[in-house]
Amino acid sequence: MNISLGRVRVAGLQSAGSPGDVAANLDELSAAAITAVDRGTQLLVTSELFVTGYDVGDSIRSLASEDLLSPVRQIARDSGIALIVGMPEQVNGKLYNSAVFIDPLGEPKATHRKTHLFGDLDRRYFTAGEDAVTMVDYLGLRIGMMICYDVEFPENTRMVALKGADFLAVPTAQMEPFEFVAESVIRTRAWENQMYVAYINHTGREGDTVYVGRSSIVAPDATVLDSIVSGNGLIYGDVDTAIVAEARRQNPYLSDLRPELYGPLAGT
Repeated sequence: MNISLGRVRVAGLQSAGSPGDVAANLDELSAAAITAVDRGTQLLVTSELFVTGYDVGDSIRSLASEDLLSPVRQIARDSGIALIVGMPEQVNGKLYNSAVFIDPLGEPKATHRKTHLFGDLDRRYFTAGEDAVTMVDYLGLRIGMMICYDVEFPENTRMVALKGADFLAVPTAQMEPFEFVAESVIRTRAWENQMYVAYINHTGREGDTVYVGRSSIVAPDATVLDSIVSGNGLIYGDVDTAIVAEARRQNPYLSDLRPELYGPLAGT
């Protein structure tokens, strides 16, 4: 594979998955990784809590006690692709809604724990993460990671951009009636920070949750590079750091920012 630093082909897997069936979800991830590699992709992003499902009730606790990371690491090694995969994470008696970056050698390089919990379903099971900014470097690309509701707070996204992110990966479990987030907010986040954003959602239904799908990969000028409204499928986008740099030159929100004005917002 011919790889150029600073240019990465990204894929996103939108899927209904198999709620509560880890083995089936891992099989689907493996198949998606192979397909993505065949399409020249270097990074595959899944939806929020893809490995277990999101609205799976109390079983999320027992599923999180299993070794979910090792088989995902093996999939990365076998396919030779980096993965950002949503899964529950149990640490010191606390349960986190997490996304893990795993490189093509199967090594975990970064973990984002969802910082903004949404509604009773999140708060019933999970502890909020404390790091708003989670970054990882890969093939010359500076990658930020968030989960679903996190990206709806512009402060989070701006912090990632100010840390130099070229690309923001957002595993998501967005449900009805919030279609407008997928359709409008994500393009705004890409535009106001001049960076690529991949917003990768579930489709179909889990329990009482009906997902809106509408996964997309958006360029710094808010152009949608690829998207899928409903149903299972892979979407693709080419991320180029040179395009990010030029976008920020033409539209200098980040360099024109006056952080000294925002003390009251930050509580200082």
